[in-house]
Amino acid sequence: MRLVAVCAVASVMTIGSAVVLAQDPVKVDPAHYKVVLENAVVRVLNITYGVGEKSSMHQHPESIAVALSAASARFTLPDGKTQDSELASETALYMPAGAHSPANIGKSSFRIIQVEFKAAAPGKAAVVPPSRPGIETKTLAEGARATAYRSTAAADFAEPAGTTHEFDQIVIALGPGQLTLSREGQPAKTNWVRGDVEFIGRGVKHETRNTGGKPLDFILIAIK
Repeated sequence: MRLVAVCAVASVMTIGSAVVLAQDPVKVDPAHYKVVLENAVVRVLNITYGVGEKSSMHQHPESIAVALSAASARFTLPDGKTQDSELASETALYMPAGAHSPANIGKSSFRIIQVEFKAAAPGKAAVVPPSRPGIETKTLAEGARATAYRSTAAADFAEPAGTTHEFDQIVIALGPGQLTLSREGQPAKTNWVRGDVEFIGRGVKHETRNTGGKPLDFILIAIK
């Protein structure tokens, strides 16, 4: 994707006075950037841009962006150069740390879920795609800190109680449906709408069961 080139350039620009002045997007542009989940491991942002809308210069740590709709954007970098980029719906992109000022140059609004990683360095947990009966998985993006998968839970999918993973996991729903996710010490999540985000910590016992009677699509981000 052309957006990869933009992100790579932005990461190179993380030195210099222009980037020092770049700020947290949630603080400088709360109209477009909203926190939907945050803990010691990640901060997850819901990003929405209407047609023709733009943002001020800001910066992100390493992250994975998940497109919930097609996006056409123009990124202004700290040196003033611009790059037009496209991201298809229901795809993911691993992004290095960097600064930019985006603008929507498409003919429709777009929505992105961005998972920002907080650790000072990548973890060492073994990240493996789900290989259980009743779930289909395709790798969408991978980098030093995490891997994003597109997964479909079959109508009869069930993950037994007491299941654990060595890695942290972000679950992002791609459509409405019913799938019960029970985690140790937390209320169960059953009803999902597109863009819902949940976190399953490494070592946390959980159980997952498709209770809606039809397949349900998710983006899963496994964090080392």
